[in-house]
Amino acid sequence: MGIPLLTLQNIALTFGGTPLLEDASLSVTEGDRICIVGRNGSGKSTLMKIAAGLVEPDRGTRFVHPGITLRYLPQEPDFGTHKTVGAYVGSGLGPGDDPHQARVILDDLGLTGEEEPGTLSGGEARRAALAKTLAPNPDVLLLDEPTNHLDIQVIEWLEKRLGQMRSAMVLISHDRRFLSNLSRATVWVDRGVTRSIAIGFGQFEAWRDEALAQEELERHKLARKIEREADWLRYGVTARRKRNVRRLAALNAMREAKRTANRGPGQVKLEAAEGGLSGKLVIEAKGVSKSFGVGPIVDAFSIRIHRRDRVGVAGPNGAGKTTLINMLTGKLAPDEGTVRFGANIETASLEQSRDSLKPEWTVADALTGGSGDLVVVNGVAKHVASYMQDFLFLPEQMRTPVKVLSGGERARLMLARALAKPSNLLVLDEPTNDLDIETLDVLEEMLADYAGTLILISHDRDFLDRVVTSIIVPEGNGRWIEYAGGWSDMVAQRGGAPFSPPGSAKPAKADRREKKQPADGGEAKAKRRLSFNEKHALETLPAKIASLEKEIADLQERLHDPAFYAKDREAFDKVSAALVKAQAALAEAEHRWLELEILRDELSASS
Repeated sequence: MGIPLLTLQNIALTFGGTPLLEDASLSVTEGDRICIVGRNGSGKSTLMKIAAGLVEPDRGTRFVHPGITLRYLPQEPDFGTHKTVGAYVGSGLGPGDDPHQARVILDDLGLTGEEEPGTLSGGEARRAALAKTLAPNPDVLLLDEPTNHLDIQVIEWLEKRLGQMRSAMVLISHDRRFLSNLSRATVWVDRGVTRSIAIGFGQFEAWRDEALAQEELERHKLARKIEREADWLRYGVTARRKRNVRRLAALNAMREAKRTANRGPGQVKLEAAEGGLSGKLVIEAKGVSKSFGVGPIVDAFSIRIHRRDRVGVAGPNGAGKTTLINMLTGKLAPDEGTVRFGANIETASLEQSRDSLKPEWTVADALTGGSGDLVVVNGVAKHVASYMQDFLFLPEQMRTPVKVLSGGERARLMLARALAKPSNLLVLDEPTNDLDIETLDVLEEMLADYAGTLILISHDRDFLDRVVTSIIVPEGNGRWIEYAGGWSDMVAQRGGAPFSPPGSAKPAKADRREKKQPADGGEAKAKRRLSFNEKHALETLPAKIASLEKEIADLQERLHDPAFYAKDREAFDKVSAALVKAQAALAEAEHRWLELEILRDELSASS
């Protein structure tokens, strides 16, 4: 057990008459890696601000070990009156801190320190704030959504950097992969109360689902008991009124317990309004190129997108992702090449900037266009208050101005607007920004059920792995390649490397699906065939995958027991390690099987 560095006990805080935190606690010791999870609006960021000493709770205590250094990364950095990024970052250094460290981190993040804060993009501002927070190498790091506005390259740099630091860390993030890779313990903020679990985020969701299922079972038991008590009251209380006042009070207490239980987190309901059926071919691009005077952004890119495809686009900020998508969807004409669209295409888009949301609008105006109180989804007219509730807005928020909404609320409102429009081609630019993990789950399910075609830009590796069927990434010098599968599949196909930065003269390893041409331009001397080992692997891998899936299910079932950790910590650790090993083996087997299937298809097509 390490030295306690930061402790919050029995924290309570009320906003506008509504309790936000009622009995919240947090304990941070040396070497801790804690993630705080919970729905948007559950109080995660407020608890983090209380930990940072920026918000005073109504009740409870905060203890910080004397002499330690603590640094807090807010969601929105405040540059104050600093004229340069370097001055802003330097203001976070203490008397004994090394200024050279700040310069190294700025350089790693692609900043010189001479930039003026007012000219920074969202991603640059986030990188500057990270440099200020990390440079002092503090004893405790409090990071609120550190991956927001960062591209995947910087996210992976940040993961590596944090993994090497000795600081204790408390993290809030919607990025599952980021939390799974870094956290070792979880604090769940649920209905104003915190629950601390000595497992990282990678195992938390299975534990949470089991805990909620147990809670639901208790609710059903309570409901049945209430029914029995109500029957007794209905037929017996008049004769024994005085003698059984205590039993009546107990029934009322149970009813209050049920009402409290039923105030649990709501379930966001996402449903896309689907247009008519598009043609089988949705988009065909042949040799499209685009440049803006500083070299090619896209160079001779070709792709065929069919109905029901889920195409992801990933790459560093500034690589040209939005330019590529705008050409594929007809918003931007290519300098060279052609783009052909299939029949009956109806497009709905979600832009990253949210500029289409006017600050003076109300939530209802944003959904109805200011005309009436009805929203038509899939041909069915719904009252705007009802549609709002599908996205976790309260009916009384109908007249709330957009300008006072939180980032998560604006993100849900943008989704509600995009999904209400009939479409068979859905184009989403960074839809995961500011969404809580539970809403991401439902968004993933909705996209899986969507009958149309999806084009998705995202920096969320886990979301890409769960949603897309192929992924397009930049290889440098305007060259883009489409890979089968999600983010992890792409990295595996490229030998473990993600992608080259824009402008790199050395392209990364080519897509394994591309046919290599003989150096002399002639026919290959001998046709490639599957080897005996490759054939054997193709035949045996499905059974191995099924066996690993069963092993993983068995191990997860053991870990789902909320009391397992407390009863036998050593056994819990062994089962956890076995689960990680089995999951890695499954990923490797699935990747090898996919690789061989692609190879077999290529060889069949060339024969």
